[in-house]
Amino acid sequence: MLDYEAAVDWLDSHIDLERLLGGPEATPPTLDRMWTLMGVLGDPQDSVPAIHITGTNGKGSTARLSVALLGACGLAAGSYTSPHIDRVNDRIAVANEPLDDDAFTMAISEVAVFEPMVTERCGERPNYFEVMAAAAYNWFASAAHANVIEVGMGGRWDATNVVDAAVAVITNVGADHLEIIGPTLADVAREKAGIISAGATVVCGEKAPELTDIVAAAAAQAGADMWQRGVDWDVLDRRLAVGGQQVTVRTPFGEHAELFVPLHGAHQATNVATAISSVEAFFGRSLDDDVIAAALDDVSLPARFEIVARRPTVVIDGAHNPAGAVALRDTLAESLLVDADRADSPRVLVIGANRPHDPAAFCEALGLGSFDAVIATAAQWPRALPPAEIAAATEAAWGTDRETTGSRGLPEIISTDSVSEAVQAACEWAGSDGIVVVSGSLYVAAEARRLLGVDPH
Repeated sequence: MLDYEAAVDWLDSHIDLERLLGGPEATPPTLDRMWTLMGVLGDPQDSVPAIHITGTNGKGSTARLSVALLGACGLAAGSYTSPHIDRVNDRIAVANEPLDDDAFTMAISEVAVFEPMVTERCGERPNYFEVMAAAAYNWFASAAHANVIEVGMGGRWDATNVVDAAVAVITNVGADHLEIIGPTLADVAREKAGIISAGATVVCGEKAPELTDIVAAAAAQAGADMWQRGVDWDVLDRRLAVGGQQVTVRTPFGEHAELFVPLHGAHQATNVATAISSVEAFFGRSLDDDVIAAALDDVSLPARFEIVARRPTVVIDGAHNPAGAVALRDTLAESLLVDADRADSPRVLVIGANRPHDPAAFCEALGLGSFDAVIATAAQWPRALPPAEIAAATEAAWGTDRETTGSRGLPEIISTDSVSEAVQAACEWAGSDGIVVVSGSLYVAAEARRLLGVDPH
C-alpha cells in the first residue's frame, strides 16, 4: 500500500461488525477465517506469550494497566484493544503507544498480501475486526516480548481467540450484549470462559457463585488454575488521596500495601488488583512494590473518568451500560460531588447512546438527581440513537430517580444534533464553577476529547 490513507481505505472496505452489531449482514460465529489467516501468516499468535482479557466492564483499563506493569518489568508489551478512542492506530500499541502511521500501514499491508488466499479458501473475506486482530498478532511477533489482548465481545467466538494465552482474565460478567451472547448471564459466563486455554491460569474477577461455578468448571476442563477474586486476590483497603487513591492489594503471592493509584473510583482499584494478579500469574511470582509503583506512577486511562478541564470541570467517561453508570455515579460522588464548596454549582450531563443499549437503564443507574440539566446528543456512528429518543428515555428514567436523596429536582432535558453542540451548550450552562459530565457512549467520549483538544494518549 502506498500510504496510510490507502491502508485505512482498504481496511474500511471490509464488513465492520462493530457498526452492525447483530444486523442483517452479521454472519454466524466462526473462527474459520481467523484460523486460516493465522495459518498463512505463519501462526504469529504463537510467537509471544500472552494475557487474554475478557469481561463486561474494566477490560480496557485492566489491559492498559497490565501493559504498564509488564513494561516496568522490562518487557515491551504489545496490546490489542477495541474500539479505538482517537484513531484506528490506537488498537495496536506497544508499551501503550499506538503504532505510528508508517508502522500501521506496514502492519495492515502485511495482512493484505495474504488476504486473497483466505478469501479463496473460506469463500469470503475476513471482516474488519479479524484483519485488525491478525495485523496485531503479526506485528507483535517481531515487536513485542509479551501480548495483552482484549476481547472485542464475548470470548469463545471472538477473533482474538486463536491464542493459547498463559493467563485468561475475566474481569466480570454483566448483562451487556445479551441479544448476541445471552440471553442469560450464565450464557455470557460460558462465552467468556471460552478464552481459557489448556494449562492457563484464570484470573476471575466475578464473584457471583452461580457464574464463578461456570468459569471454574471450564477451568477444570482445561486443566487450568483458577484465581478467584475474594478468595485468592482482592482489594483489601482503599483510601482517597490527592490525585487518586491509596490501595492495598492481596494476591496469591502476598500483599502490596498502600499503592498510590492516580485514578479515581473503587472500580479502578479493582482493575489495578486484577492487573497485578494477572501479571503475577504471567510471571509465576510476586512483583516488587517499586516495580508496581513505577508502573502506576504515570499511567493514564483515556476516557475513563478523565478530567480534561477545570473551568468548568469537565469529566469524560466512556461508560455505556448500567454497571458502568453505577461506577461513574459512585466515583463522581466521592471525587467531585462531595466538595461542600461546590454544592450549589451547576451540574450538566451530556449523554449519548448506541443501539442496542438502553439509555433509560443507563440513566436510572447513574441517577439524575445530581444534575441540573441533561443534554442528549449523538456521535457520528451508525448505531447512535437519535438525541430525541435519548431525551425521552431520560425523562422516563426520572420517574425512578426522583425520590433520590439530595435530588436537585427534575433536570432540564434538551437535545442537540451533534456532540460539538452538546459540549458547547453544557460548558456555557455550567459556567466557570460548574461540572460537566460526558458519558453514555465511548464514541461520544472520543468526539468530546477531540473537540476539547485533549492529548490523544
